[in-house]
Amino acid sequence: MWDSSMFLSNLTPKFYVALTGTSSLISGLILIFEWWYYRKYGTSFIEHMSANHISPWISGEYKEDTSNNPLTSHSMLPECKVWRNPLSLYRGAEYERFHRATNKDPLTYYDMNLSAQDHQTFFTCEVDAGKAEYEIMQTAWRERNPQVRVKAAHSALEKNPDCATAYILLAEEEAPTITEAEKILKQAYKVAEANYRKSQALQHQGSLMEAQHRRDTNVLIYVKRRLAMCARRLGKLKEAVKMFRDLTKEVPPIMNVLNIHENLIEALLQMQAYADVQAVLAKYDDISLPKSATICYTAALLKARNVADKFSPDVASKRGLSNAELQAVEAIHRAVEFNPHVPKYLLEMKPLILPPEHILKRGDSEALSYSFFHLQHWKAIDGALNLLHCTWEGTFRMLPYPLERGHLFYPYPTCTECADRELLPTFHQVSVYPKKELPFFIIFTAGLCSFTALLALLTHQYPDLMGAIAKTVLTWISLPIFYLYEKMESVVPPNLWQQVIRI
Repeated sequence: MWDSSMFLSNLTPKFYVALTGTSSLISGLILIFEWWYYRKYGTSFIEHMSANHISPWISGEYKEDTSNNPLTSHSMLPECKVWRNPLSLYRGAEYERFHRATNKDPLTYYDMNLSAQDHQTFFTCEVDAGKAEYEIMQTAWRERNPQVRVKAAHSALEKNPDCATAYILLAEEEAPTITEAEKILKQAYKVAEANYRKSQALQHQGSLMEAQHRRDTNVLIYVKRRLAMCARRLGKLKEAVKMFRDLTKEVPPIMNVLNIHENLIEALLQMQAYADVQAVLAKYDDISLPKSATICYTAALLKARNVADKFSPDVASKRGLSNAELQAVEAIHRAVEFNPHVPKYLLEMKPLILPPEHILKRGDSEALSYSFFHLQHWKAIDGALNLLHCTWEGTFRMLPYPLERGHLFYPYPTCTECADRELLPTFHQVSVYPKKELPFFIIFTAGLCSFTALLALLTHQYPDLMGAIAKTVLTWISLPIFYLYEKMESVVPPNLWQQVIRI
């Protein structure tokens, strides 16, 4: 019989140092590889191999995975495009009031710079060169100090009372109330409409006149939209809905960035005209059109409305979900996958702040803007928030690894957190995309690596002591094995062992 005591007594401390050092190195390499694989593919390599290759091979159902899902391709990652907030507030009447009350800046300079670029893009053209009032307004949009901007707008109106963009700036920033803003915008609308009619008659007389007409069209549409938003703020819902409906029929390029259908949806929800909201969604919730939190969550709200008042998680867990409840839950999962930051604001798990003037779709800025205006619509439907509370977290169990891969939408952009930090004020804690816990094998490998590294260090420092401990541990481990071996040797005849060895 093999003598283990003789083998253990011949081992030197150098052997234990080499053994623990080699084990530490191997476990460290495994940990580095596991972490790299997890960062790239979102899952443990050991778990992936066991689930997709070893287990099917043992069960005889192995098939090579050659699928190429475009939703999981990292080449499909969209860039972080910043959009104009369709529900933006008024600086003078709303943002400035917040600033006076809290002494905090509700808008970042990055957000305001984007607004200045928007105004320069849509409210200026080549024909303005040499016209003092328009040159003043070009610099006014870029000024950081609001008093300087307002002073520049008044200066432009002194030079030309028909400067519609100066009225826009005064309505946005000088008017202390929505009523005053509406009054100034009505003046701006008269001037903008007159300018539009003049340039319309001359638009075919060259590229410069065409550019001027395009600018006048943009000004007219912008003023009309802000008037509709004033009507919505002042409770004149029917008037606001009519104006928004008229604007959705327009086709100039500025319409691509204004997203007026979201204003229309919000106003119709305030009127509780749910059939009209469904009709708008049927037009804009199309596979070929870009989605938004307003579209996805409104679709979920309308489906939840049919079942929310009678929904009970205890009853649903016993009898299962009905077809209507299943559709509502699927709509909530779809909405949460598109923008996972919204539920915490709707469920008041995070405090709301004033929304920025620009939003990042699927980001925290969009979630804030949506929740700021739509929380009241979810509260208006009995049980809707309860259904959302019971079901929204299930979305993340359905998404494949890594979390940035999509299930119903394109992969979640990894750049949203950085862009949101630029758009949102510093006093707001930016919501980040929920992360799943590390796979078990990465934690296990990290623990194994740390343990073997500690053993290697102790063995190097105290080789004799660690060698004695190692011999004791190996002796304890070998005792039951040799005990079983001796019992089997006493029971099984020796000639049987010889026959087995020969075979």
